[in-house]
Amino acid sequence: MRETIKVIIWGFGAMGSGMAEMLIKKKGVEIVGVCDRHETRVGKDMYEVLGLDRGERNPVIITDNINDISKEKFADVALLATDSFTRGAYDKIVLMLENKMNVISTAEEMAYPQAQEPELAKKMNEIAKDNGVTVLGTGINPGFVLDYLILALSGTCESVEHISASRVNDLSPFGHAVMEEQGVGLTKEAFLKGVKDRTVAGHVGFPESIHMVADGIGWNIEKIDETREPIMSNTDRKTKYTEVKAGNVAGCKQCGYGYVGGEMKIDMEHPQQILPETEGIDTGDYINIKGVPNINMAIKPEIPGGIGTIAMCVNMIPHVLNAGAGLKTMLDLPVPRAIMGDMRDLLD
Repeated sequence: MRETIKVIIWGFGAMGSGMAEMLIKKKGVEIVGVCDRHETRVGKDMYEVLGLDRGERNPVIITDNINDISKEKFADVALLATDSFTRGAYDKIVLMLENKMNVISTAEEMAYPQAQEPELAKKMNEIAKDNGVTVLGTGINPGFVLDYLILALSGTCESVEHISASRVNDLSPFGHAVMEEQGVGLTKEAFLKGVKDRTVAGHVGFPESIHMVADGIGWNIEKIDETREPIMSNTDRKTKYTEVKAGNVAGCKQCGYGYVGGEMKIDMEHPQQILPETEGIDTGDYINIKGVPNINMAIKPEIPGGIGTIAMCVNMIPHVLNAGAGLKTMLDLPVPRAIMGDMRDLLD
């Protein structure tokens, strides 16, 4: 059997540290490097930061200099958990690719970067191919619930007329970057101002999900509209990563609409907030396909966003290693599934 699959993690916040905890429990894979810039983590052993017993494993000292662990073929795959936007992640991805390491990114736009950054997507594809490695963006959403799962369900249809989907979820597992993007903790006025000046992004990924679904079934998207509204809290709420006072913003209700032939063919709703149960809100994932036959799916409560994103990235590692070189999306790779055996057994 080949050596263990070697992994580095860039970004050790909620998602990156969660990936590390999951990987430590898996067979046939080992973490050989971590990069993070947070001063409370730099210079410490990864296991100490995680509060775990290292046992006989080698220490993994967290560095704030990516060049310490980005040497050529230092690892088989780099898990990148630092950005939401393709443009922000691009230079980091290229650095990994040019050091001949495969990349899995949590950046939401990277789930389908050709939707909004076609030129960068083309460049990443070329660089990955030149270096014989693969790059994939994935997560719970985009990457699964409001795109991949919709397409899987549509595989049982003779025809599709309209797609409507909603994800009502709890933001609590996510870190500071996501809270800022969602405007959590702001006043209503500051939220609305942030939407206008784009400092409040809300959910990043509707254009990617809508394009992935449309391309997957053969629709040509002409236009995408999005709306963002604040979800106001009537109660004080506090999580590991943020705090919201009553009267301030607890999250963002965002909708996306995709048009084909002048007709709205795809509509998506994504109201997400921290601790929705404090005000009696039930979470869930809902997909409704109007076609032959009609399909209506409900998952209650939601597939948890934190562990869902972590698991998608970790479970796609062998599929990325098996893939041909270049930029890939979830449409290009085998069905994601839990890995309960040795990860090396899934390698070609």
